[in-house]
Amino acid sequence: MRNRLMCLALGLVAALALSSAASAQTAQTQAKPATAAKAPAASRDIDGVWFHIGAGTKLNKTAPLTPWGQAQFAGRKTDQVDLVAESDDPLVKCDPEGFPRSVLFEIRGMQFVSAPTKMVQLFQYERVWREIWTDGRSLPKGAGSDAPGAPDPRYYGYSVGHWDGDHTFVVDTVGMDDRTWLDDAGHPHSADLHVEERYTRPDHDDLQLTVKIDDPKAYTEPYIASTVPFTWNPKQEFEEQLCIPSAAQAYMSVIANPAGGKK
Repeated sequence: MRNRLMCLALGLVAALALSSAASAQTAQTQAKPATAAKAPAASRDIDGVWFHIGAGTKLNKTAPLTPWGQAQFAGRKTDQVDLVAESDDPLVKCDPEGFPRSVLFEIRGMQFVSAPTKMVQLFQYERVWREIWTDGRSLPKGAGSDAPGAPDPRYYGYSVGHWDGDHTFVVDTVGMDDRTWLDDAGHPHSADLHVEERYTRPDHDDLQLTVKIDDPKAYTEPYIASTVPFTWNPKQEFEEQLCIPSAAQAYMSVIANPAGGKK
């Protein structure tokens, strides 16, 4: 009986609270207060700390895979289908995430810092950075290929940037290491990959990223892989988030051999 009375009392309190909330909402709806206008974005300025809006990201779509791309994709084991211990996803072992996965999958906080000759992009996950050159240089020829004298591939590639108008910063990147994945589903890319990022800042608090993939060896046509919204972080800081190999190995040993992992 006491429990029933308690439930009835709580129900009455909840009903009164909902009634009050509904009345307040009705009053607010009738009043229709004007939405405060967002501060304008400064010209040619995306400096600062930005947070990805939402939980997790996926590729919007992919273009059809070429036969080479299909072979790469079919041979991969992911923790979406297989056991984590059997996955060959590089991130499972804390291998470098690389680019463009850093702007397609593990998107958390990021920061831009402009310098006279380059823009530096810092990532919260793994505490890594990219150099985006803005001094007018061209992208290196044949980066990542086997051509004589070509630059070696890099996990985060070679990047140059320029402004398209006052509020869109455009980045072109080539020369990515083809051992990295585009996402956790295992979508592949080759050393021929060319990525275009467009960071558009319509106002002070918002930043929109569009990522275009152009990889004729892996996909039959260029495509927009992702459109990601970011918001200004008032604190202008982010936490340290690391993938620690020793911790990953301990976790994998428990998953691979649960009985052996128990003590």
